[in-house]
Amino acid sequence: MSENAYDSGRLNLPFVGHCTFAKSPICLDWDNIDADVAILGVPNDMGTQWRSGARFGPRSIREASTLFSFGHGGAYDHEDDTLYLTQEDVRMVDVGDADIVHTDMNKSHANTKAAVKKILEQGAMPIILGGDHSINYPCLAAFEDRGPIHVIHFDAHLDFVNERHGVRYGHGNPLRRASESSHISGMTQMGIRNVSSSSRSDYDDARAAGSDIMSVRQVREMGTAEVLSRIPDRDQYYITLDIDCFCPSIAPGTGTPSHGGFQYYEVLEIIKGLTRKGNIVGMDLVEVAPAYDPAGVTSILAAQVLMNSIGFIFHERALKKQQ
Repeated sequence: MSENAYDSGRLNLPFVGHCTFAKSPICLDWDNIDADVAILGVPNDMGTQWRSGARFGPRSIREASTLFSFGHGGAYDHEDDTLYLTQEDVRMVDVGDADIVHTDMNKSHANTKAAVKKILEQGAMPIILGGDHSINYPCLAAFEDRGPIHVIHFDAHLDFVNERHGVRYGHGNPLRRASESSHISGMTQMGIRNVSSSSRSDYDDARAAGSDIMSVRQVREMGTAEVLSRIPDRDQYYITLDIDCFCPSIAPGTGTPSHGGFQYYEVLEIIKGLTRKGNIVGMDLVEVAPAYDPAGVTSILAAQVLMNSIGFIFHERALKKQQ
């Protein structure tokens, strides 16, 4: 096990220098991404139905993530007795943002899909910072030749509306659109709760499409082990995490908060367990709207979830290589 190394090279501490995700190197040449993980921002909130502001999510998550930049030697977890996020396990770069064209959702989605495809073509895993949940549609569409993929969805809302007032690609539609894609083999949707825009027919359609839907209370009653046992064994998983899956007591900075949500470790333990079931091929985290959270705790939560998830994913990959 390598040691934490804070005494070699430039420290690049959180409050100095450029504000990239976890102080990762910048790579704006998308034809030459030499990394295991590419962080992509998608500052698009044109799909929101109520409070906008998630277009500033990528910037705020990047700033918050500098808190978790650990010098050159990784991050030690005493509970696991494991050093995560070492340079040997994972190399990260920040590739900037997809080109968003204000008021043009079709073009913005096309640009987002193209950006994610570039990352995949270069052999890196995309970690996407939203933006509202509408960005999940083009992100998943970029995997169209790489299925089958099972989607793991953390959210307060089902996001399975087919069409409303002519809108098919807003933040209430992405999981419906995903279910129509041949490379998506099924979905596990967790945290769904309270009154929302989805009707009973949306729930019926989701289940008919192969979705397993669990509320926060159901997840708590089952516990992590039983939840993981309900997730089908698949070779590839993609995680889409709406920050409003968490209780607004810890994640107030979002456009559509819903009380009674998850606490931090409830989600983290499921993600950690998922890394042992199969390969996580991509992840997006959406709906952070920093204007509604002056203290910045929502952005810090988002950054912490992502950093831990990346650590778990690539530590597990390293273990599997050794076997």
